[in-house]
Amino acid sequence: MKLEYLDLYEIKGPLVILEGIEGASYEELVEITLESGERRTGRVIKMDEDICVVQVFEGTSDISLKNARTWFSGNVLRLPLSGEILGRIFDGKGSPTDGLGAIYPDSRKDINGLPINPVSRKYPRNFIQTGISSIDGLSTLIRGQKLPIFSGSGLPHNELAVQIVRQARITDEDNSKFAIVFAAIGVKSDVADYFTRSFKESGVLEKVVMFQNLADDPVVERITTPRCALTAAEYLAFEKGMHVLVIMTDMTSYSEGLREISSSLEEIPSRKGFPGYLYSDLASMYERAGIIEGKEGSITQIPILTMPNDDITHPVPDLTAYITEGQLVLDRELAQKGVHPPVSILMSLSRLMKDSIGEGFTREDHPDIANQLFASYAKVQEVRALASVIGEDELSEIDRRYMDFGKAFEDRFIKQLHDENRDMNKTLELGWTLVSGLPREELDRIKPEILDKYYDEKGSGGF
Repeated sequence: MKLEYLDLYEIKGPLVILEGIEGASYEELVEITLESGERRTGRVIKMDEDICVVQVFEGTSDISLKNARTWFSGNVLRLPLSGEILGRIFDGKGSPTDGLGAIYPDSRKDINGLPINPVSRKYPRNFIQTGISSIDGLSTLIRGQKLPIFSGSGLPHNELAVQIVRQARITDEDNSKFAIVFAAIGVKSDVADYFTRSFKESGVLEKVVMFQNLADDPVVERITTPRCALTAAEYLAFEKGMHVLVIMTDMTSYSEGLREISSSLEEIPSRKGFPGYLYSDLASMYERAGIIEGKEGSITQIPILTMPNDDITHPVPDLTAYITEGQLVLDRELAQKGVHPPVSILMSLSRLMKDSIGEGFTREDHPDIANQLFASYAKVQEVRALASVIGEDELSEIDRRYMDFGKAFEDRFIKQLHDENRDMNKTLELGWTLVSGLPREELDRIKPEILDKYYDEKGSGGF
């Protein structure tokens, strides 16, 4: 028998509170019917004895304490899934918004997913080629890894995300088994249109599953959007045997939505008003990336988040860095120089790349040339700091060579066109061209046998 509850106890922002509730469960779906006949959906987010707090997906406008009837469904929010989801666009609750009709599901999955047993995890190997030299060459994205992008307001993280979606591929396997799940969280309408238009015009939409939560949508949808995206990814990876790249932007918008709901619940805040459980909440999503023993597919994550005031110690990037396996940091100074993508090489790293590059994966010289480029570019920063004090005219000849190397490295290696797709060989060859402009004795991060094979004694580095 369906038990219906009349009236509400309290309304607070996107939340409604009921009392005298029996038998409700956490995450249970709730249906609220207004006097006008309008129906809204919510989910239980907190229970305290017979008091129940419900998030309303469509918001609480026009709801009063006396005009609502509520019933509890006994089910959690489940996402309908089938092979048809590829090429489709959904809202933050998993409802189609592209006008192509409903999904006829093979199965329905709880959006909260299930934690992966650490014992059944397989160590990530092999890489995903993005076609972007600063990523592929120096902070390689490994299949099954979670590698966030830390950006700032006004930096081209959206353009970088689109470029990765267009160009990402697996080099050693059939790319028909490669898919991308893209979640836009709390974005403006023009940004959402830019994503959709870019994917359609480049012809990659057919391999993309897209979830869009707009800035003017109810804040509750920000909480479900990444979870719906990850549920779709798990279905494609572990039931369809696909290698899935999940891109989620902007996780700062997600965290701010979580903070708003926490504030409505009057929970005790932590740093900058965020709830104390922000770390475990982010981890519950980031840890859904990986490879499972005995399963063909994999899930690789690129969460994108903006740092307020470019503060990398802000709680969201700070906690994300603890959970994930490296980061790509976008640099405002490089962006102002017109360098795209403005990846800060010295602040970026991929902690898993050391075991998944080199002979048998990319190329035998990859680890050495990557280490040398890092070291040489670090030396460039030292020389630039010295030049700012004593002037470039007072620099030694070798220091001037490093100044020239730094400019060429930024203009030719880091910088590339929005539609420029470099394969790994081209990236590595470009790296060798640049270091060949430095004296051989300066290249102390490369094994002698590798140096003999690839170093161009007559090379000028193009600078």
